[in-house]
Amino acid sequence: MNTVYDFTVKDRAGNDVSLAEYKGKVLLIVNTATGCGFTPHYEPLEAMYKELRDQGFEILDFPCNQFANQAPESDEEIHEFCTLKFGTEFPQFAKIDVNGETADPLFAYLGTEKPFVGFGKGLKNAALKKFADANNKAYGDKTYIGWNFTKFLVDREGKVVARFEPTVDMAEVKAAVVAAL
Repeated sequence: MNTVYDFTVKDRAGNDVSLAEYKGKVLLIVNTATGCGFTPHYEPLEAMYKELRDQGFEILDFPCNQFANQAPESDEEIHEFCTLKFGTEFPQFAKIDVNGETADPLFAYLGTEKPFVGFGKGLKNAALKKFADANNKAYGDKTYIGWNFTKFLVDREGKVVARFEPTVDMAEVKAAVVAAL
């Protein structure tokens, strides 16, 4: 696989969606969860989407329940939560695994293209690392994603150009998106 456009994913109804449909757009691909401490990221994500989508920007949301069982709901329940609580309008796909033998090939690719290098400095980030390490121990060398709300920035050619852990300030994420546009 050379770009994200080579992948097919499932929408909430279980239909195949080729990411080639997003050719020429700047993408932010995110694994999410409804019951995570980072769930409020939906708010700045939606604000960024509303502001920048007319410039060729898309956010692709992939719910995942692999991190402390923080997204146990059905795809429809997750979608309803996100639209009612945060007003999300960006595409939300079927719930997937992002780590281990059952990891979605897209996230295995993203995590291989831009591997995890840490959550950053500080006590809060060290605490998250300890918790994430314990949670992700079962996935061994197939741990591609450290935690919920990891974001991958993809340029208009389908290449992964940046990775943002959930601890990265959303202003930094937005600045990178604007630069890619």
